[in-house]
Amino acid sequence: MVHRLTRRDARRIAVRAQLLDASRPTDLLEVIRHLCLVQVDLTAAVAPNIDLVLWSRLGAAYRPQELDALLDEGRIVEYAGLLRPGEDIALFRARMAAWPGEGTTWRTGQHRWLTANQACHDDILATLRSEGPTAARDLRDTCVVPWRSSGWNNNRNVPGMLDLMEARGEIAVSSREGRERLWDLADRVYPTTDVVDAEQAVAERDRRRLTSLGIARASMTKPPGEPWDVGAAGEEAVIEGVRGTWRVDPAQLGAPFRGRAALLSPLDRLVVDRKRLTEIFEFDYQLEMYKPAAKRRWGYFALPILYGDRFVGKLDAASDIDTGLLRVNAVHQDVKFTAAMARAVDGEIDSLAAFLGLRVTRAAPADAR
Repeated sequence: MVHRLTRRDARRIAVRAQLLDASRPTDLLEVIRHLCLVQVDLTAAVAPNIDLVLWSRLGAAYRPQELDALLDEGRIVEYAGLLRPGEDIALFRARMAAWPGEGTTWRTGQHRWLTANQACHDDILATLRSEGPTAARDLRDTCVVPWRSSGWNNNRNVPGMLDLMEARGEIAVSSREGRERLWDLADRVYPTTDVVDAEQAVAERDRRRLTSLGIARASMTKPPGEPWDVGAAGEEAVIEGVRGTWRVDPAQLGAPFRGRAALLSPLDRLVVDRKRLTEIFEFDYQLEMYKPAAKRRWGYFALPILYGDRFVGKLDAASDIDTGLLRVNAVHQDVKFTAAMARAVDGEIDSLAAFLGLRVTRAAPADAR
């Protein structure tokens, strides 16, 4: 059976699956388990991505110190630049053991480079074994063949080696000191788990990804890092006015929907797949932090504004810790806000400022685009 959905159906499934409807969750660990992952990105123009993603779901119930405790306990771990439930490491152990596996010329080159620098690899393991959690800057570079890339990170031998050793499951991020990762032996960081067969692990990761996304493509060009497609998970669906076929989580079909306002990180899983964002939500958005200021339409780190099942604008804001202010430079309206929409969005801005311990200052009134 192929499920036939309207765009509104698809939007509501996606919003509800990402825990952004009116029924806010209250349990931090369960939120991360449901989302499967949260990207670690320390850009703090407003707040780091982790805090924005979790605050947008939990609201006032989110306490960063609770997340710190879960990380200390190993119930949440960092792997490949993403926070994940600790138990999910079981779904990656087979891939770690098979590294580099079948793959690209790039992967083959990485393996060749690591083999040429086996002594450095062994030195890092020995240091971590004896010293415990250690930052990359405190590990000796004993590589004999320099790391080569596209240019920006040439000769970054130790960080390159650490990333490959993480991919092999030998080491893991133990904690962070500011922006810096501390590394330790993986068996001291990851919880003890079984090894799930590689094929079963892929299918289970696809299933969990679909549960968190609600609706997604079966296959697509792979982005760096975590995929956005879901293979054979779920059931087949078509969306009125959108080309191609999709996979939908059957648990979401026919469920009631009640929306709310939400301010999202530019790296939120609801918006990071820009193609799906355009196809289902018909929302025009780009992260403009890498553009020259004169070419930005919405701001350096504009937050997408969700209202119900539609994106209705972007918030251009910045945290000024020194002055204790959340500076609202503009609220860009993709549609004319009703009085109810304006109140809801203003309420979320005030809530965000309260979470950050800042006071709101509005540099300009909301502007209609």
